[in-house]
Amino acid sequence: MITGTEKREYTDDYDDKTLYIPGPTEVRQDVIEAMAQPMFGHRMDRMTDLYTTVVEDTKEFLGTDHEVIVLTASGTEFMEAAMLNLVEDDVLVTTCGSFSERQANVAERLGKSVDTLEYEWGAAVKPEDVREALETSDTDYDAVTCVMNESSTGVRNPIEEIGDVVDEYPDTYFVVDAVSALGGDYVDIDAHGIDVIFTSVQKAFAMPPGLAVCVVSDEAYERELETDSASWYGGFQRTLDYYDRKGQTHSTPAIPVVLAYRKQMKYMLEEGHRARDERHREMTEYVHDWAREHFDLFAEEGYRSQTVSCIENTQDIDVSSTIQTVSEQYDYVFSNGYGSALGEKTFRIGHMGEHDVESIRELTDAIEDVAGL
Repeated sequence: MITGTEKREYTDDYDDKTLYIPGPTEVRQDVIEAMAQPMFGHRMDRMTDLYTTVVEDTKEFLGTDHEVIVLTASGTEFMEAAMLNLVEDDVLVTTCGSFSERQANVAERLGKSVDTLEYEWGAAVKPEDVREALETSDTDYDAVTCVMNESSTGVRNPIEEIGDVVDEYPDTYFVVDAVSALGGDYVDIDAHGIDVIFTSVQKAFAMPPGLAVCVVSDEAYERELETDSASWYGGFQRTLDYYDRKGQTHSTPAIPVVLAYRKQMKYMLEEGHRARDERHREMTEYVHDWAREHFDLFAEEGYRSQTVSCIENTQDIDVSSTIQTVSEQYDYVFSNGYGSALGEKTFRIGHMGEHDVESIRELTDAIEDVAGL
């Protein structure tokens, strides 16, 4: 029995902080308020109206003809479900950071035969390496996986080019973890052989945590129908067939968060996918210029994230102390490096969701002040 954790009473007495972490990120006040509505049943017509609205609006925003699933979960649910739904035996997992390594761990725990195409943290997955792995392996892989945006290292992998390679292998499916990027970094899903791509709404969608979004190709759906087993909660057939019949989720969703989703997705549609991408691009350029002036960037040149910058601590500042002081003096929160290996060697700034260059500048000014840059 685990007995090491003691209760720490939640007091309702906390200072509000502006979030510049890799997620959750800032949420509009009226999106938060949208959750405070009288409860209704998840099998009522009102729920059908709500759920079909968010699903079809998401398709419109992403510009996809593929199917969209929105479930109460974190994005990790679809990382696991994709392995169960598509991988009968063998999977090739590309790894270049913590979250891609997690994909390999998930597949191993599910009993799949896992081969990894490994890169050092900070380097990006290369399409030509994926091609070579597929061409030279004696294994016929059921799927290839890749993380679009390695928030542990600030790497943005070229999933479009990798998808084009995998698309040449019709019996191999391409699965993309886009948890910290989709909605803030444009990708043409349908044009690049992406069979499954998933995200969590608390990242670039700028919504309260609690929902995961997955886009599924017809080929991936059909593949699951051929398998002997699949995910129950995140099964493509189960979720999509229920939506087709009822316009609802098969299990009770977090209705207040779906209400927030509806409100925020209307804002996202109003802004547009391309314009949202451009705003994120402007924030990225600002942070990268600032990082080069004072520090350096950890991720490989030419493969840097548009939503999370991983900054190399070349000035050897005390990262933990700087984060704490910025939080105490300015009520801004950014992140240290990921894990023990990068904790003080890097720090991370999330520039995603509803932030803009001006709000990001407020954080970098605070870091300069506290760190004496």
